[in-house]
Amino acid sequence: MHIVALKSPDSRDLRSVIHPDTVGKIVNLQGITFSFESGIGDGINIPDQVFIDLGLKAISREECLAKGNLIITPSSLTTDESNRVQAGSTVLGMLDPFHSGDELKALNQSKINAVSMEFIPRITRAQKMDVLSSQANLAGYAAVLEAAQHLSSALPMMMTAAGTLKPAKVFVIGVGVAGLQAIATAKRLGARVEAFDTRDVVEEQVKSLGAKFVKIDLGDTGQTDQGYAKELTPEQISKQKELQSLVCERSDIVITTAQIFGRPAPKIIDEATIKKMKPGSVILDMAVETGGNVEGSVLDEVVDINGVKVVGISYLASKVSSHASFALSNNIINWITDFYDEESHALSFDFEDEVIQSSVLAYEGKIMNERFA
Repeated sequence: MHIVALKSPDSRDLRSVIHPDTVGKIVNLQGITFSFESGIGDGINIPDQVFIDLGLKAISREECLAKGNLIITPSSLTTDESNRVQAGSTVLGMLDPFHSGDELKALNQSKINAVSMEFIPRITRAQKMDVLSSQANLAGYAAVLEAAQHLSSALPMMMTAAGTLKPAKVFVIGVGVAGLQAIATAKRLGARVEAFDTRDVVEEQVKSLGAKFVKIDLGDTGQTDQGYAKELTPEQISKQKELQSLVCERSDIVITTAQIFGRPAPKIIDEATIKKMKPGSVILDMAVETGGNVEGSVLDEVVDINGVKVVGISYLASKVSSHASFALSNNIINWITDFYDEESHALSFDFEDEVIQSSVLAYEGKIMNERFA
């Protein structure tokens, strides 16, 4: 089997789907040759020669598409690229299927198997493949650092000869993987941290990190069987906005992380709330790529609304691109090693397996996932 790894076509995404510390697991497998698109490591300061010394071969993107039996990619292929891939090949990576319907259709029509790493189930066995969690974790860390850069004061309390400097107040909305890492990072930097989530079950996790859990009674909320927060009703969102605004008013930094898998992000901070906040405070909208949690946030821009900086940054995990690449590469390679058969030198697609059922969207000209059928 010829595995090829593609670089991101988006200059904002500095991550690589292969990393020097992870590719050894695959290179040593029987029956595999491994190539990569030249320049794949530019965003993590890894020259081609490092991968070549590990036994990989540098080729062009066109050669990758034409020669690969298994194509690892950080984004969906274009419809034109799908036409250049051999029928029966497999495309594996961050395919963003909810926003790349035409691209997924093109893969299927070309009888190319499509495996979306975003659809890895949240089960214990598959944690090592969970790209959403690994990237969200790093994005939560980066979000705090980015927000702190736009704040005109320091985060920790400081005792100085000129007097005591009060710690910054950070409010994290949404306590999933990204939110928990944002809380932990803000606490390590010395801020006072408050957090809110529609799932009361996360209160203990918030407190274990030394933050205060803000209780807002929204009635019946809960979470899905995958551990995601359930979508709120319009009435619940309205009540959440109203009570959250009181916490936003006293906060120096607000970080919003609320996202609904496969749906536009809910708007949970409106302009009325922003106008109540102190001039100089910062809101970082981690959901800006999926529509944004904050009214007025703009992708890859800092918008000033009544003296409040509203920050929207794409590919937050790319701010720590080396670690993000290590995690992403490990997630993908763990999927490959679990389903590669060294005897047949091919991937084993056993649709009785829960991971295969969830992550394989198209197989041999058929859409396999019911959400896209």
